[in-house]
Amino acid sequence: MTEISIELPDEASTVQLAETIMSRLAPGTLIFLRGSLGAGKTSFVRGCLRQAGYEGTVKSPTFTLVEPYALPSGRVYHFDLYRLSDPEELEWMGIRDYLEAEAICFMEWPERGEGCLPKPDLDIELLYAGSGRRARLRGGSPRGLALLAALTAMSELAFSASESGATLGEGC
Repeated sequence: MTEISIELPDEASTVQLAETIMSRLAPGTLIFLRGSLGAGKTSFVRGCLRQAGYEGTVKSPTFTLVEPYALPSGRVYHFDLYRLSDPEELEWMGIRDYLEAEAICFMEWPERGEGCLPKPDLDIELLYAGSGRRARLRGGSPRGLALLAALTAMSELAFSASESGATLGEGC
């Protein structure tokens, strides 16, 4: 299974998906989040952080590029590369230090860092679908493919699975 699509009729379902995914993430996981402005990328990260026990404010790091969260279960970094003017800026900010084995990283607007980012474990695209959203999840590593298989086996999430052979590009 390389790709699944999940209908998200409202923000609560986006948060439910995020919580479900976060409960299965291991340290060292890199997740790309794609979608138009307002598609729910930060809401998704907020749901993940709530699942991990974080109770503070979760905001998009649009101006700071990264927001770190120290949780009892480990470190989480939330990146927003929307304002990145050159992928090389990631090297200047020490991206390799953030992408350490003990941290879970969420990367909004990863296409802005193309050429300087590794291939993600999971690539999530949030698309407008009527009044709701559709999440398209693609596995980019054995870890990501295992997560897709676990989601596919779950009956509480309504989704359609695709064996279309859709794969991620070689990445950065």
